[in-house]
Amino acid sequence: MKILGLQKLTLLDYPGYIAAIVFLGGCNFRCPFCQNSSLVLAPDQLPEISRDEFLRFLHKRAGILEGVCVTGGEPCIHPELPGLLEEIRQTGLRVKLDTNGTNPDMLAALLKDGLLDYVAMDIKAGPSRYAGVCGVSESSAPRLLEKINRSVRLLKDSGISYEFRTTAVKGLHDENDFSEISTLIEGCPNYYLQNFRDCPEVLLENHSFSPFSEEELRHFLSIVQKKVPQACLRGL
Repeated sequence: MKILGLQKLTLLDYPGYIAAIVFLGGCNFRCPFCQNSSLVLAPDQLPEISRDEFLRFLHKRAGILEGVCVTGGEPCIHPELPGLLEEIRQTGLRVKLDTNGTNPDMLAALLKDGLLDYVAMDIKAGPSRYAGVCGVSESSAPRLLEKINRSVRLLKDSGISYEFRTTAVKGLHDENDFSEISTLIEGCPNYYLQNFRDCPEVLLENHSFSPFSEEELRHFLSIVQKKVPQACLRGL
Protein backbone atom coordinates (compact mmCIF):
# COMPACT_ATOMS: atom_id res chain seq x y z
CA MET A 1 0.00 0.00 0.00
CA LYS A 2 1.47 3.32 -1.10
CA ILE A 3 0.62 6.84 0.02
CA LEU A 4 0.60 8.77 -3.26
CA GLY A 5 -0.72 12.15 -2.25
CA LEU A 6 -1.32 14.44 0.69
CA GLN A 7 -3.53 17.50 0.85
CA LYS A 8 -2.41 19.23 4.00
CA LEU A 9 -5.64 21.08 4.77
CA THR A 10 -9.31 20.81 3.87
CA LEU A 11 -12.31 22.52 5.42
CA LEU A 12 -14.78 20.75 3.13
CA ASP A 13 -14.04 17.04 2.91
CA TYR A 14 -14.68 16.10 6.54
CA PRO A 15 -17.92 17.78 7.61
CA GLY A 16 -17.41 19.85 10.73
CA TYR A 17 -13.67 19.22 11.09
CA ILE A 18 -10.35 20.66 9.94
CA ALA A 19 -8.65 17.77 8.18
CA ALA A 20 -5.92 16.55 5.88
CA ILE A 21 -6.49 14.18 2.96
CA VAL A 22 -4.26 11.20 2.23
CA PHE A 23 -4.52 9.49 -1.17
CA LEU A 24 -3.88 5.77 -1.65
CA GLY A 25 -3.27 4.26 -5.08
CA GLY A 26 -5.13 1.49 -6.89
CA CYS A 27 -8.80 0.75 -7.44
CA ASN A 28 -10.96 -2.21 -8.41
CA PHE A 29 -13.27 0.03 -10.50
CA ARG A 30 -12.65 1.73 -13.81
CA CYS A 31 -15.34 4.40 -13.65
CA PRO A 32 -15.00 6.27 -16.95
CA PHE A 33 -15.75 9.61 -15.25
CA CYS A 34 -13.16 9.12 -12.46
CA GLN A 35 -11.17 12.29 -11.81
CA ASN A 36 -8.19 10.52 -10.22
CA SER A 37 -7.15 8.39 -13.19
CA SER A 38 -3.43 8.42 -12.39
CA LEU A 39 -4.12 6.94 -8.94
CA VAL A 40 -6.26 4.23 -10.56
CA LEU A 41 -4.34 3.40 -13.73
CA ALA A 42 -0.71 4.21 -12.97
CA PRO A 43 -0.08 4.25 -9.22
CA ASP A 44 3.42 2.81 -9.67
CA GLN A 45 4.43 5.85 -11.71
CA LEU A 46 3.56 8.36 -8.99
CA PRO A 47 5.95 9.56 -6.27
CA GLU A 48 5.40 7.88 -2.93
CA ILE A 49 5.17 9.54 0.47
CA SER A 50 6.64 7.31 3.16
CA ARG A 51 4.52 6.27 6.11
CA ASP A 52 7.04 7.88 8.47
CA GLU A 53 6.93 11.17 6.57
CA PHE A 54 3.13 11.16 6.68
CA LEU A 55 3.04 10.45 10.41
CA ARG A 56 5.63 13.14 11.11
CA PHE A 57 3.39 15.59 9.26
CA LEU A 58 0.42 14.61 11.44
CA HIS A 59 2.42 15.10 14.63
CA LYS A 60 3.61 18.51 13.43
CA ARG A 61 0.01 19.57 12.83
CA ALA A 62 -1.14 18.52 16.29
CA GLY A 63 -3.50 21.14 17.65
CA ILE A 64 -4.45 22.30 14.14
CA LEU A 65 -5.82 19.23 12.43
CA GLU A 66 -8.83 17.40 13.85
CA GLY A 67 -9.08 14.56 11.38
CA VAL A 68 -7.74 12.72 8.34
CA CYS A 69 -9.69 11.75 5.23
CA VAL A 70 -8.38 8.51 3.73
CA THR A 71 -9.28 8.28 0.06
CA GLY A 72 -8.03 6.94 -3.26
CA GLY A 73 -8.35 5.11 -5.51
CA GLU A 74 -10.11 2.65 -3.25
CA PRO A 75 -8.54 2.34 0.22
CA CYS A 76 -10.33 -0.90 1.13
CA ILE A 77 -8.50 -2.98 -1.48
CA HIS A 78 -5.39 -2.77 0.72
CA PRO A 79 -4.96 -5.36 3.50
CA GLU A 80 -2.60 -2.92 5.25
CA LEU A 81 -5.33 -0.28 5.65
CA PRO A 82 -6.22 -1.14 9.28
CA GLY A 83 -2.60 -0.58 10.32
CA LEU A 84 -2.53 2.85 8.73
CA LEU A 85 -5.80 3.85 10.39
CA GLU A 86 -4.53 2.60 13.74
CA GLU A 87 -1.45 4.81 13.38
CA ILE A 88 -3.61 7.82 12.51
CA ARG A 89 -5.77 7.07 15.54
CA GLN A 90 -2.68 7.03 17.77
CA THR A 91 -2.03 10.68 16.85
CA GLY A 92 -5.40 11.57 18.40
CA LEU A 93 -7.06 12.43 15.09
CA ARG A 94 -10.44 11.36 13.81
CA VAL A 95 -10.66 9.16 10.70
CA LYS A 96 -12.94 9.60 7.70
CA LEU A 97 -12.91 6.88 5.03
CA ASP A 98 -13.99 7.31 1.41
CA THR A 99 -14.99 4.00 -0.17
CA ASN A 100 -16.88 2.46 -3.06
CA GLY A 101 -18.33 -0.17 -0.73
CA THR A 102 -17.02 -3.23 -2.58
CA ASN A 103 -15.17 -4.73 0.39
CA PRO A 104 -17.79 -5.15 3.12
CA ASP A 105 -15.54 -7.57 5.00
CA MET A 106 -12.90 -4.88 5.39
CA LEU A 107 -15.53 -2.28 6.26
CA ALA A 108 -17.03 -4.57 8.90
CA ALA A 109 -13.60 -5.19 10.46
CA LEU A 110 -12.76 -1.48 10.58
CA LEU A 111 -16.10 -0.72 12.22
CA LYS A 112 -15.71 -3.55 14.72
CA ASP A 113 -12.25 -2.34 15.71
CA GLY A 114 -13.45 1.24 16.19
CA LEU A 115 -11.10 2.67 13.55
CA LEU A 116 -13.65 4.86 11.78
CA ASP A 117 -15.48 8.01 12.79
CA TYR A 118 -17.10 8.86 9.45
CA VAL A 119 -17.59 7.01 6.17
CA ALA A 120 -18.48 8.48 2.79
CA MET A 121 -19.64 5.73 0.42
CA ASP A 122 -20.09 6.40 -3.27
CA ILE A 123 -23.29 5.11 -4.83
CA LYS A 124 -22.25 5.00 -8.45
CA ALA A 125 -25.59 4.41 -10.18
CA GLY A 126 -28.90 2.63 -9.94
CA PRO A 127 -28.49 -1.11 -9.37
CA SER A 128 -29.80 -2.02 -12.83
CA ARG A 129 -26.66 -0.64 -14.47
CA TYR A 130 -24.20 -0.38 -11.63
CA ALA A 131 -21.48 -2.51 -13.24
CA GLY A 132 -21.47 -0.58 -16.51
CA VAL A 133 -21.12 2.80 -14.82
CA CYS A 134 -18.27 1.40 -12.71
CA GLY A 135 -16.44 0.13 -15.78
CA VAL A 136 -16.49 -3.54 -14.79
CA SER A 137 -17.98 -6.59 -16.52
CA GLU A 138 -21.72 -7.14 -16.47
CA SER A 139 -21.09 -10.74 -15.40
CA SER A 140 -19.82 -9.36 -12.08
CA ALA A 141 -23.04 -7.41 -11.42
CA PRO A 142 -24.82 -9.88 -9.09
CA ARG A 143 -21.81 -10.31 -6.80
CA LEU A 144 -21.02 -6.59 -6.98
CA LEU A 145 -24.53 -5.58 -5.95
CA GLU A 146 -24.48 -8.09 -3.11
CA LYS A 147 -21.36 -6.37 -1.75
CA ILE A 148 -22.79 -2.88 -2.23
CA ASN A 149 -26.00 -3.82 -0.44
CA ARG A 150 -24.08 -5.36 2.43
CA SER A 151 -21.95 -2.23 2.85
CA VAL A 152 -25.07 -0.06 2.84
CA ARG A 153 -26.58 -2.20 5.60
CA LEU A 154 -23.35 -2.15 7.60
CA LEU A 155 -23.29 1.64 7.61
CA LYS A 156 -26.96 1.92 8.49
CA ASP A 157 -26.36 -0.33 11.49
CA SER A 158 -22.95 1.06 12.45
CA GLY A 159 -23.86 3.84 14.87
CA ILE A 160 -21.18 6.12 13.38
CA SER A 161 -21.67 9.15 11.11
CA TYR A 162 -21.82 8.36 7.41
CA GLU A 163 -23.05 9.61 4.08
CA PHE A 164 -23.89 8.25 0.67
CA ARG A 165 -23.12 10.33 -2.39
CA THR A 166 -23.46 10.20 -6.16
CA THR A 167 -21.68 12.12 -8.88
CA ALA A 168 -24.25 12.79 -11.61
CA VAL A 169 -22.82 12.54 -15.12
CA LYS A 170 -24.76 13.48 -18.25
CA GLY A 171 -24.17 10.60 -20.61
CA LEU A 172 -24.27 7.97 -17.84
CA HIS A 173 -27.17 8.77 -15.50
CA ASP A 174 -30.87 9.46 -15.89
CA GLU A 175 -33.85 9.81 -13.58
CA ASN A 176 -34.28 6.03 -13.27
CA ASP A 177 -30.87 5.82 -11.57
CA PHE A 178 -31.99 8.18 -8.84
CA SER A 179 -35.27 6.38 -8.34
CA GLU A 180 -33.36 3.12 -7.83
CA ILE A 181 -30.75 4.80 -5.63
CA SER A 182 -33.45 6.20 -3.35
CA THR A 183 -34.75 2.68 -2.77
CA LEU A 184 -31.24 1.34 -2.11
CA ILE A 185 -30.38 3.94 0.55
CA GLU A 186 -33.83 4.60 2.03
CA GLY A 187 -33.52 5.37 5.74
CA CYS A 188 -30.04 6.88 5.57
CA PRO A 189 -29.41 10.23 7.31
CA ASN A 190 -27.23 11.88 4.67
CA TYR A 191 -27.20 11.71 0.87
CA TYR A 192 -25.43 14.18 -1.39
CA LEU A 193 -25.90 14.61 -5.11
CA GLN A 194 -22.96 16.33 -6.78
CA ASN A 195 -22.34 17.32 -10.39
CA PHE A 196 -19.67 16.00 -12.72
CA ARG A 197 -16.78 18.35 -13.39
CA ASP A 198 -14.49 17.78 -16.32
CA CYS A 199 -10.72 17.87 -15.82
CA PRO A 200 -7.58 16.51 -17.52
CA GLU A 201 -7.50 13.57 -15.07
CA VAL A 202 -10.84 12.08 -16.21
CA LEU A 203 -10.20 8.41 -16.87
CA LEU A 204 -11.92 8.07 -20.25
CA GLU A 205 -10.06 10.12 -22.80
CA ASN A 206 -12.03 11.96 -25.49
CA HIS A 207 -15.24 11.42 -23.54
CA SER A 208 -18.53 13.18 -24.21
CA PHE A 209 -19.57 13.49 -20.55
CA SER A 210 -20.87 16.82 -19.26
CA PRO A 211 -22.46 18.28 -16.13
CA PHE A 212 -26.21 18.45 -15.68
CA SER A 213 -27.93 21.81 -15.39
CA GLU A 214 -29.00 22.92 -11.93
CA GLU A 215 -32.62 22.39 -12.98
CA GLU A 216 -31.87 18.78 -13.97
CA LEU A 217 -30.02 18.13 -10.72
CA ARG A 218 -32.90 19.51 -8.69
CA HIS A 219 -35.26 17.20 -10.57
CA PHE A 220 -33.09 14.20 -9.69
CA LEU A 221 -32.95 15.42 -6.10
CA SER A 222 -36.73 15.62 -5.92
CA ILE A 223 -36.90 11.97 -6.97
CA VAL A 224 -34.49 10.89 -4.22
CA GLN A 225 -36.25 13.03 -1.61
CA LYS A 226 -39.42 10.97 -1.94
CA LYS A 227 -37.63 8.28 0.09
CA VAL A 228 -34.67 10.24 1.52
CA PRO A 229 -36.24 13.60 2.49
CA GLN A 230 -32.99 15.09 3.83
CA ALA A 231 -31.04 14.47 0.58
CA CYS A 232 -29.40 17.60 -0.78
CA LEU A 233 -27.16 18.99 -3.50
CA ARG A 234 -23.47 19.52 -2.88
CA GLY A 235 -21.16 21.96 -4.61
CA LEU A 236 -23.68 24.36 -6.16
